[in-house]
Amino acid sequence: MALLLVLPGVVPNRPGRLGSLLESFLPWLGLAVVPLLAAAVLRRSAAASAALLLPVAAWAYAFGGLLLPAPEPGARDLVVVQHNVSDVNPDPAGTARVLAAAGPDLVALEELVPTALPAYERALAREFPFHEVRGTVGLWSKYPLSGTRTVDIRPRGITEGWSRGLRTVVRSPHGDVAAYVAHLPSVRVGARGLASARRDESAGLLAGAVAAEEVERVILLGDLNGTVDDRGLAPLTSRLNVPARGFALSFPASFPLARIDQVMARSATVGRTRTLPATGSDHLPVTARVTLDRAAGARDASPPPPA
Repeated sequence: MALLLVLPGVVPNRPGRLGSLLESFLPWLGLAVVPLLAAAVLRRSAAASAALLLPVAAWAYAFGGLLLPAPEPGARDLVVVQHNVSDVNPDPAGTARVLAAAGPDLVALEELVPTALPAYERALAREFPFHEVRGTVGLWSKYPLSGTRTVDIRPRGITEGWSRGLRTVVRSPHGDVAAYVAHLPSVRVGARGLASARRDESAGLLAGAVAAEEVERVILLGDLNGTVDDRGLAPLTSRLNVPARGFALSFPASFPLARIDQVMARSATVGRTRTLPATGSDHLPVTARVTLDRAAGARDASPPPPA
């Protein structure tokens, strides 16, 4: 158990992407300590109780940092909110009010459908005068946006209209930031394991676009349908910083088991991540404070050629 917590990569991804499946719920593996401790107590075994220090230490090493207090807010912080609002959300306006109440500078939304988009635009217009929408994803901002374009993250085999990625430049008071909003394909857990091939392919396409980004500071917001421990998102997590504090389990909203709604950054630090109150979506909104590096942001913010 301690080995799996510290080195989940020892579990192969074939067959059934079992490694990714384990990594998706890795923090929950710590719960196995409870029945093991009960067994040790019932047997009155000091050796068994002492052995449990191994998985406890392994869990603390892997996830204990997420429980530490968040650093004090800084002058170069941007507060961001990420939310898959659901294409069947019965209350778009109410959802928008919950997101705006968190006081963010940026709000990224996925599963925007044409019938609900006007409600979000009206509800967010006063706090966020600038916004861009491409396909079913959008970004609302307190600061001007420029150089917006669609990011093609469509996996092979999907022929119908499918637009789930955008890139824009936020002209923040602390310098330009390239903001990406993305919604990666869903995964399914079945008898054959985790079906995530399309998600993994889309993650690779998104990582390629981020790698080609000429603006030094980058913030990625999106429903990535994977946790930061899942090796399927390694093309992104190997290039971007992930949250340093907070679990912020976001899905499913009724009983959150994993954070698949992500905030990542380059030349910036993602601080404590937390969830907001439930909306009409099957996801919980996620908010984080992103601290921009002082030395970054000096490059030209003109949009790069499409990847």
